[in-house]
Amino acid sequence: MTKTSTCIYHFLVLSWYTFLNYYISQEGKDKVKPKIFANGARWKYLTLLNLLLQTIFYGVTCLDDVLKRIKGRKDIKFLTAFRDLLFAILAFPVSTFVFLAFWILFLYNRDLIYPKVLDTVIPAWLNHAMHTFIFPITLVEVVLRPHSYPSKKTGLTLLAAANIAYIIRILWLYFETGTWVYPVFAKLSLMGLAAFFSLSHIFIASIYLLGEKLNHWKWGDMRQPRKKRK
Repeated sequence: MTKTSTCIYHFLVLSWYTFLNYYISQEGKDKVKPKIFANGARWKYLTLLNLLLQTIFYGVTCLDDVLKRIKGRKDIKFLTAFRDLLFAILAFPVSTFVFLAFWILFLYNRDLIYPKVLDTVIPAWLNHAMHTFIFPITLVEVVLRPHSYPSKKTGLTLLAAANIAYIIRILWLYFETGTWVYPVFAKLSLMGLAAFFSLSHIFIASIYLLGEKLNHWKWGDMRQPRKKRK
């Protein structure tokens, strides 16, 4: 049975991400800030898509926690499998990628990813909530409970599909609006864009494999038969 402390932690994280999504949605209604959300609204930014993704993941996790604490519903195989797949394929890789990619580009040249003018629009605490705190939260989840990973072929294929879908979204928005989601893309040639997207995929695929290694290091081989799993 899931520990009460784990259930409380998951509920608090879910509440935090729900609050962030709500707060940002209210920010978008401010007359000074509509340009940030123009041409694709919030859902053109990987950072904000990640916040929504984390909210969905912890919502599923909380539901799984609750159902496992109800007598007669201790083994919710489908929900648990979906929770683990969501964490392995998206929740861990995307949050870690957002954290690393944002701060690497920010420290190199913030104008490529987060122009200084945004400091007058987005408070510092919100910037760190979106780009910094997401990493320790996802690491805690790795340590807190085991997650069953699919085969490497399946996992990397699904991750690649998600990555391609987002790249298509970026390109579609550019052809529709004539503006790039992030300033860094405007600095690149066609070959530069291809290289950037390719390296980004290799980077996030490496993060996926790292997550699998961390899970194995902490919990052992989660591909063992279910009867051996606590």
